[in-house]
Amino acid sequence: MFTNGLLNSFMFGLISAVSLPLGALTIIFWKPKERVIAAFMAFGGGALLAALTIDLVGSALQHEQFYPLAFGSILGGIFFVILDQLVSSQGGFLRKTATTYTYLNRKKTKAYKELLQKLSVIALFRNLPPEEIQELLPYIVQVTYEPGSVIMKQDEPGDRLLLIEEGVLDIIDTRHNKTIATLTTGDVVGEIALVTGENRSASVIAQSTVAGWEIKRDDFYHVVNRSGELAQAFHSVTEKRIELLQNAQALDEIIAHEWRKKASMTLEGWITKPSDDDIKKASEEHHGAPFAIWLGILLDGIPESLVIGASTVHATISLSLLAGLFLSNYPEALSSSMGMRKQGRSFFRIVMMWGSLTIITGVGAFIGNIFFQKAPDWLFAFIQGSAAGAMLTMISQTMLPEAFRRGGWITGLSTLAGFLAAIFFKTLE
Repeated sequence: MFTNGLLNSFMFGLISAVSLPLGALTIIFWKPKERVIAAFMAFGGGALLAALTIDLVGSALQHEQFYPLAFGSILGGIFFVILDQLVSSQGGFLRKTATTYTYLNRKKTKAYKELLQKLSVIALFRNLPPEEIQELLPYIVQVTYEPGSVIMKQDEPGDRLLLIEEGVLDIIDTRHNKTIATLTTGDVVGEIALVTGENRSASVIAQSTVAGWEIKRDDFYHVVNRSGELAQAFHSVTEKRIELLQNAQALDEIIAHEWRKKASMTLEGWITKPSDDDIKKASEEHHGAPFAIWLGILLDGIPESLVIGASTVHATISLSLLAGLFLSNYPEALSSSMGMRKQGRSFFRIVMMWGSLTIITGVGAFIGNIFFQKAPDWLFAFIQGSAAGAMLTMISQTMLPEAFRRGGWITGLSTLAGFLAAIFFKTLE
């Protein structure tokens, strides 16, 4: 038979998390603007910060348990980061706007750095300012050619450059049916024609499946002409003898390394937020994303359910902690639900997802109460620290960065308001 403490744990767990489905249901009749969402999210983050400070950290310090608290906090933060990365790699990053942007931007940055490494072996690009080369990256696309494909045709205008990533192709003089050269991984074809626009002196035919990167001449000139520094450097290159462009293999690797380093320095700051198409594509690529999203949200909620269970062992839960959890969950669900709707998730699935997590939070608090019935003070402090570390890491990684990205200056004031609101609830106890 359940005791009042167990029932209270379950009930308070439900109350703290019921704002999750409420946030999802909100989008039926209200789709708030970016700044409003930012204000809600920062307010929730501030409330949770106050609750962590007063009810978790403060409680442990009152029992003179700093070291278990600190050790638990460090482990909780590290554990959260590791699990968050694992879940995100399976599509769980789609659960929040902040995690979605962070994951996709990191992926795009990595791809662009790999591309810069490939471009650094091409003399044409190495003679352009590395600080400006980022403008060209979106126009360089991945291509694949089947064996026997005519990639470039003799006597046609040179309209693109191809950097071979994998495969073998032949340079053939089709007039005399003569193979002039065979190119493979790391080789480049078409760089001279990219500069001069002259007709091809030979055909380029895929000997095997060829994968590589291409940039069209029109796109190249479009970007070059938009940047005064690029245009000046490019015209300086074209004034030199064209033959110099054919010596890519003899170029100094040290110079290539320095060029890559300079080109990569401002790359992360240059990359803009992912487009809706980028997010939709990422969602389609991760077929297991719905389950990973659910796991990711569960990861955010596990620490709070254990704390609720532990807090109700000897007394009722603190109002400030309950308010902090409730207020932080609502904007999180509101923002995530709007994002998942844009990704094409059904409204029913979204509500069921948040509803199931509400039940799980209640059950987690119930189990936590059982587990901590006879726990010593140091174990209480350790668990409180673990929860505080995990939640603080989550706030700093997702809630506040997303709030600032959406709302700018309003973030600081809203965080302060949430912080004071949680303290106010403490005065009511």
